[in-house]
Amino acid sequence: MDHKLEGPVLEGALVRLEPLEHRHAAELAVAAEENRGTYEFTWVPRAGEVEDYVTAQLARAATGRLAPYAQISLLTGRAVGATAYWEPRCWLTDDRLDAVEVGFTWLAASAQGTGINAEAKLLLFRHAFEKWGVSRVDLKTDARNDRSRAAIQSVGARFEGVLRSWSRSWAPGEDGLLRDSAIFSITAAEWLECRGRLEERVARFVARG
Repeated sequence: MDHKLEGPVLEGALVRLEPLEHRHAAELAVAAEENRGTYEFTWVPRAGEVEDYVTAQLARAATGRLAPYAQISLLTGRAVGATAYWEPRCWLTDDRLDAVEVGFTWLAASAQGTGINAEAKLLLFRHAFEKWGVSRVDLKTDARNDRSRAAIQSVGARFEGVLRSWSRSWAPGEDGLLRDSAIFSITAAEWLECRGRLEERVARFVARG
């Protein structure tokens, strides 16, 4: 039997990750339209597409291969983006999760650089390693997306390489094309060091108020 992903509510000092529901759609529609200049290679719906976006994510969740979240800013109480667990892999036994990906991540322009991304990753990684007991967490992005690659490396993930023609491109004008994907990971052996660095980083954002 394949492992079914089910993500619980995860809360820190800056962000609460809530399982995605249609009640988040109105706020996500506002968040997605703040400034789309950073979304060149990322799948972020337009305001009028958010309901369909949520429906599509929930359909993926029904397969057990995705656990989508809305990212809620604790400062404003509003949904400011999305993220997810994705692609569970059980290599040794059917009932033990060995690896999972964190992906489908985007944030409103106003939430970028506030510590929300760092703390969301801390919450997701910590749950994966310390509750599920995974051996690794993967992250991937369009190989051309320098902003996303820098953000992934900033949360402690190591670059492993580029897989050519690996997944669907979300870049404008590239419908029906495949992209090269830059692959990053954190392993269980690296987690304690990574967690310490993330906790220090989040603490600096919290201290700024």
